[in-house]
Amino acid sequence: MSLFTSCAIFLTVWWTVLFCVLPFGTTTHAEAGIDKGDGGDPGAPVDPKIKQKFLTTTWISALVFAGIYAVVYFGLIPLPRVPTGV
Repeated sequence: MSLFTSCAIFLTVWWTVLFCVLPFGTTTHAEAGIDKGDGGDPGAPVDPKIKQKFLTTTWISALVFAGIYAVVYFGLIPLPRVPTGV
């Protein structure tokens, strides 16, 4: 697996994990009983804790990527070769 392919796979995994991690541990303004006033979304989080979620996303993504890399490196699941042309 080339460096470019590895980076592309890691970023894809990272974004997927980020969208899975974002809803955990959030309290909305409606749940907290805070009035947002005019134009505010009551479903917006009170404290989104973005830095903590980015760090959590990074280590989970690293573990998932390590598993994917091991599967490809050791050939546990054979991947078909792409024909190079005639």
